[in-house]
Amino acid sequence: MKTKTKYTEEPMGDLRIVKDFLPPPDKLVLKEDNVKVTLSLKKTSITFFKKQAKTQKTSYQKMIREVVDWYASHYQKSA
Repeated sequence: MKTKTKYTEEPMGDLRIVKDFLPPPDKLVLKEDNVKVTLSLKKTSITFFKKQAKTQKTSYQKMIREVVDWYASHYQKSA
């Protein structure tokens, strides 16, 4: 489904300048307060997350962090 675009020297009609609506790069990164912890987990759990992370092309640590965040936010709402 690759169709080549054919450019010509035809007039383009009425043009207008679009205001820059994209935020600067420093506004694209959402920063959150993180705390480093040392945590001992079962080897089977880590193996699971590493396999899943590989298939999803992400970090297993990020996946574990997301699970903990979801758990905390779920029980914060109901408390």
